[in-house]
Amino acid sequence: MSTPIIDVRDVTAAYGDDTILEDISFTVEPGEKFIILGGSGCGKSTLLKHLIGLYPPAKGQILIEDKDIAAAEGEDRRAILRRIGVMYQSGALFGSMTLLENVRLPMEEFTELPPDARDLLALMKLHLVGLGDFAGSLPSEISGGMQKRAAIARAMALDPAVLFLDEPSAGLDPITSAEIDALILRLNEALGITFVIVTHELASVYATADRVIMLDKETKGILAEGRPQDLRDHSDVDRVRRFFRREVEPKEEK
Repeated sequence: MSTPIIDVRDVTAAYGDDTILEDISFTVEPGEKFIILGGSGCGKSTLLKHLIGLYPPAKGQILIEDKDIAAAEGEDRRAILRRIGVMYQSGALFGSMTLLENVRLPMEEFTELPPDARDLLALMKLHLVGLGDFAGSLPSEISGGMQKRAAIARAMALDPAVLFLDEPSAGLDPITSAEIDALILRLNEALGITFVIVTHELASVYATADRVIMLDKETKGILAEGRPQDLRDHSDVDRVRRFFRREVEPKEEK
């Protein structure tokens, strides 16, 4: 069995005295399409922020390629950050920069490549997401779905081993959302990139996920883990089956 590319060990995530997640553990395998989901307020975004090193765990460890992202400092931390790419929910593109300049930005910070090489690599990333013809466009000049794809291209700028996507389908119509799903599948198959995706879009979950974890606000833990189709059809927890079937919880009769 391969070594996990991400290993979350007994992690507690908290803001001050407010504990959001408590003693959760899971792994992500190399090349896996792994989805984090759950109801509103269950800690999906909090977990993502911890996984990418924005916040240290109150307890436990988060290992990326066997390196503790919270404990690493200086060049060791920069080396870990070079191995991950992040697409934020809004896209977070710089509005005053062209798509090419947006994708080139991580290379300017983390590499010593000459300008011509950075431009060429940035253009290659835009071609990978189908935006090669829009390299000179500003974010305001393209659609929301294209902005998401450009953000994925920027997240891929340094050839990361893991791509973290925060709600990639948020705000998109069903057709554009399906195009993002197809892009994820294509990049995963062609480049072997590991994807960790936060989403609540069940259509995207069924289309892309190898495995999911379902976070639970009440227990502050992981309520279910496995293939989404298996959880929908065979979970022992009624609440899990209803979630994956989009069934409203029955009201108690008075």
